[in-house]
Amino acid sequence: MTDVATRVRTAAVSLRGAALRFGERTLWEGLDLDVEPGEFLAVLGPNGSGKTTLLRVLLGLQPLHAGQVLIGGQPPARGSGAIGYVPQQKALAEDLPLRARDLVGLGLDGHRLGIGLRGRSVRRERVRAALESVGAGHYANAPVGRLSGGEQQRLRVAQALVGDPSVLLCDEPLLSLDPQSQSATTALVDQSRRTGDTAVLFVTHEINPVLPYADRVLYLAGGQFRVGTVDEVLTSRTLSEMYRTPVEVIRSNGRILVAGPAEISAP
Repeated sequence: MTDVATRVRTAAVSLRGAALRFGERTLWEGLDLDVEPGEFLAVLGPNGSGKTTLLRVLLGLQPLHAGQVLIGGQPPARGSGAIGYVPQQKALAEDLPLRARDLVGLGLDGHRLGIGLRGRSVRRERVRAALESVGAGHYANAPVGRLSGGEQQRLRVAQALVGDPSVLLCDEPLLSLDPQSQSATTALVDQSRRTGDTAVLFVTHEINPVLPYADRVLYLAGGQFRVGTVDEVLTSRTLSEMYRTPVEVIRSNGRILVAGPAEISAP
């Protein structure tokens, strides 16, 4: 008979009693959160609320001040193959001597010396498959600095996915992208979590491109947090409580607008 415990999936990301502080200021504390395999979690909140710092904790770059964090049941570790990371979109230098496929390949061995045990043919096939999965196969040999912002961001997604991670962390990947590229980038991330059962934590100020895909929202603000569905968290009442001032959430034609204090970066 199958043991019940073997049928219970380990959370991709688990936080218990987690707390982070910046000097004397508490970013958040008492955070209990499980992100399941294949779940898309949008991480929202104003600048300085600890969104990027949370990703640094999961990457093993920043310790918690209190509580516990586990990635697939294990403590986070720098350079872990279990995690893929998509950084903020920043234009690459036009004269950067790197081809698209070289950039993606760094996701396999960028932190190692040489090709290692993967072998050249295996590595080549993994990179090719990652490029094709994001629709970038036709510019595999193009210099990365000459590609558009949207094309470069497709490569960053491919780079994050090439190692087949169980968790994908996205840190403001829609910054500086036009609306079409924002939608395309978010759709690529969603496709990866559906095909690979990858848990996604997606930090963004641009909530509307994420609305069709987010299973839940983690909203950080004023030393507090709320976790729930979009309809549960993004309400006038909830955000007014968190900011301790009136905030109005307006829904129109499938979009969400937030009107309130200046520190709110409205989605």
